[in-house]
Amino acid sequence: MLDKIKYFLIILIMSLFSQNISANYEKLAYDFNFNDLDGSPLNLSEYKNKVIVVVNVASQCGFTSQYEDMQEVWEKYQEKGVVMLGVPSNDFGNQEPGDSADIKNFCEAKFGITFPMTEKVSVKGENAHPFFKWAQANHGKSAIPKWNFHKIIVGKDGKINDTFTSITKPTSNKFIISIEKALK
Repeated sequence: MLDKIKYFLIILIMSLFSQNISANYEKLAYDFNFNDLDGSPLNLSEYKNKVIVVVNVASQCGFTSQYEDMQEVWEKYQEKGVVMLGVPSNDFGNQEPGDSADIKNFCEAKFGITFPMTEKVSVKGENAHPFFKWAQANHGKSAIPKWNFHKIIVGKDGKINDTFTSITKPTSNKFIISIEKALK
């Protein structure tokens, strides 16, 4: 009986910590493209050798004030090689109902956003944008947005370094430490 419990605990522990072990990275983040809010192509290959912070955003969310933090991080770290990328999504509570023009106007007028923003896409499920499907396949469940303002940090090598849930502010110590580590 004791051996069965040990075996079960080993399997449980391995399953908790093995989500990144199976990543084969046949593709890198640089292999994916979006369109920006003006409809122009936004190719992640333009950001090779940079740290890319991908955040699914929404204008009518309780976490929308994190746009300020995102802009602050962008202004502080842009010259050091960090790209902040906002990805509008209406997947959670219909909190991004507007079109690209509405989103752009809101972000610029209310928060003075200057970092790149994509067109609205789905970030979860069967209809998720290919970047988010790739993130899940290579980094596991922690890469799947559970709500708006989920953050994925892609390292200079084009692979996912870290992920953060909505409650982690982009200006929090643990988030900044993760970005600075990815910059090394």
